[in-house]
Amino acid sequence: MIQTVVKRDGRVVGYNEEKIKAAIRKAMLTTELGEDESLISRIADHIGMSGKEQMTVEEIQDRVEFELMKSSRKDVAKRYISYRDKRRIARQAKTRDIFLEIIETKNNDVTRENANMNTDSPAGMMMKFASETTKPFVDDYLLSDEANEAMRQGYIHIHDKDYYPTKSLTCVQHPLNHILKGGFIAGHGESRPAKRIETASVIACISLETAQNEMHGGQAIPAFDYYLAPFVRNSFIEEVKNIEALTGKDYSKLYDVKLKDYLKRPLEGLEGDDRVLQHAINRTVSRVHQAMEAFVHNMNSIHSRGGNQVVFSSINYGTDTSAEGRCVIRELLQTTYEGVGNGATAIFPIQIWKSKSGVSYLPDDPNYDLYQLACKVTARRFFPNFVNLDATYNFHEKWNPEDPERYLYEVATMGCRTRVFENRYGEKTSVGRGNLSFTTVNIVRIAIETMHIKDEKERIEAFYKKLDEILDITARQLCDRYNFQKGALAKQFPLLMSRLWNGGEKLGPTDTIEPVINQGTLGIGFIGLAEALVALRGKHHGEDEDSQKLGLEIITHFRDKALEYSNKYEHNFSVLATPAEGLSGKFTIKDKKKFGIIPGVTDREYYTNSNHVPVYYHCSPLHKAKVEAPYHDLTRGGHIFYVEIDGDATHNPKAISDIVDLIHKYNIGYGSVNHNRNRCMDCGYEDAQDSLEKCPKCGSDNIDKLQRITGYLVGTTDRWNKAKLAELRDRVVHK
Repeated sequence: MIQTVVKRDGRVVGYNEEKIKAAIRKAMLTTELGEDESLISRIADHIGMSGKEQMTVEEIQDRVEFELMKSSRKDVAKRYISYRDKRRIARQAKTRDIFLEIIETKNNDVTRENANMNTDSPAGMMMKFASETTKPFVDDYLLSDEANEAMRQGYIHIHDKDYYPTKSLTCVQHPLNHILKGGFIAGHGESRPAKRIETASVIACISLETAQNEMHGGQAIPAFDYYLAPFVRNSFIEEVKNIEALTGKDYSKLYDVKLKDYLKRPLEGLEGDDRVLQHAINRTVSRVHQAMEAFVHNMNSIHSRGGNQVVFSSINYGTDTSAEGRCVIRELLQTTYEGVGNGATAIFPIQIWKSKSGVSYLPDDPNYDLYQLACKVTARRFFPNFVNLDATYNFHEKWNPEDPERYLYEVATMGCRTRVFENRYGEKTSVGRGNLSFTTVNIVRIAIETMHIKDEKERIEAFYKKLDEILDITARQLCDRYNFQKGALAKQFPLLMSRLWNGGEKLGPTDTIEPVINQGTLGIGFIGLAEALVALRGKHHGEDEDSQKLGLEIITHFRDKALEYSNKYEHNFSVLATPAEGLSGKFTIKDKKKFGIIPGVTDREYYTNSNHVPVYYHCSPLHKAKVEAPYHDLTRGGHIFYVEIDGDATHNPKAISDIVDLIHKYNIGYGSVNHNRNRCMDCGYEDAQDSLEKCPKCGSDNIDKLQRITGYLVGTTDRWNKAKLAELRDRVVHK
């Protein structure tokens, strides 16, 4: 006898034979003979009494078909089968509609989930088809019931869920020296060790591109200057040898000559060794510049993931004080300042200046001149961003200014904000490590659910009780995904596990990656702290000190729970200040549908990214820094601080250095500056006017404003989803 029924979404409900009767009756009413109540009752009674104690909807419908086909009313059976088929098609209609929108290249939140992805191209369309059909498979077969329910209810968002079945990891900081010195095999091609700066530049591109196809997140190089510096010297020696071949003289004594810097200078007035030396330097600088031009150009034109998108790439640099390292830094910055193509701002790689007192920040520091150049470049090109190595939590006890490999002990960031440094299961470093996966908690929904409680203390206690429940589910879900990932074989990630991931080179092709991936991090993210605080206290942390106090308590609680999970599950859990892009409106839509419009909470199309002060809130850079700074120590999985400035920053690099001073003063880990940058989409012309409607170069009115979306630039806002466009419209200048 049937007692319970398992519905298609997994829920178990009580058996109701009236639903069977209604379905048969509906089919009968479409026939010439009409309904037959006695037959309806007999079939329903027989199915109910002879069935198993628990059956699925599909099993019960199969029994209805069978009983109708046995009866004299085969006409009803045909109609019932047809009706059932139509319902199946209706259930698939959502997928069908999504596919049609992809096919018709419609601009919506599905096709514009990731602004770095061109879903209008065949490869991009194919990837979205795969993505939208893979997600339901993950829901049905790979997620636990509690994780599925938490996701369905809008409490959590599992990032890169479409990549879940591939067992891929999120990201990695490339130890590029392993590839430059040892070569590698990618696809059908084999790369030998690099000798020249040009080759090193190309291999850096190939490393990033190849790894992008093996992972679902971004790719970064943690010490771009250190890695390429030896090839500057190699190229210099090659230029000296070219002169030897031309003149027939021996200048081998210049091969290892100690240079303070590589600076181009006229040859007039120079003779003998001095002339040869300067000529070799001039030629070397030209080659380094061309190599940096090629690197930046390639990172904006080479596509990965089946030709769907350019590589989501980042490079860190700024602390190599050798003449060769400084040459790499200078020419990279000069290239970035000049722009690509018609002088357009390069979208990738995201460039990150490593700012450290005694090295690359203060006036007496050896790389201070390059830091000033970096500020000049940022004022025009948005990049580099600035990571603060002086932040207390970015300190490494092994860092030594005399150590040629000190970059191993310098924190490096990636993409929007990802940070990997602390490590329970290996060396504390950013190099050769990355994030494994991350999931974001919707703290706004949890806060809304407690708004009805009048007593503030009881309201906040109820918030924490529910938060702990969701955090526990999140931790278990991340562990489940880890346990799924660890079964992957090393051969599935040929470059990652042979050259990039710490310890991966020790694995055989058919070994699982389990022995090495625990050095990665499992990220617990959060979104909408500002809106959650409004729901809990009526004001957000940017406008009220008590709300700020509560906000810090909440994120400290996240940090403490992450430590608890690290001990309990023996993984590197970390807290991430989520960079919501596609997610920015998803939670809001669900919460608005359930709770309606709540002023200051659900009255916009998006929730504020992580712990940021809302983009629409008018305040000074100083105030914003004071509010957001304390959260950086709590969110060691990744964070960023933004300031919006007005006007043309091109000729005002001091505006940039002032923000970097704030970053250092208030112990902020990572930050950047947004400002005006118009771009003609027809000819590539750029300027920084407040409002440019017609291109002065080609006359086109196809003008777009170059903008930072969550941490990276996007060449056109046409690829932004509705929620991020709404956020963009709300952004105000901090002054």
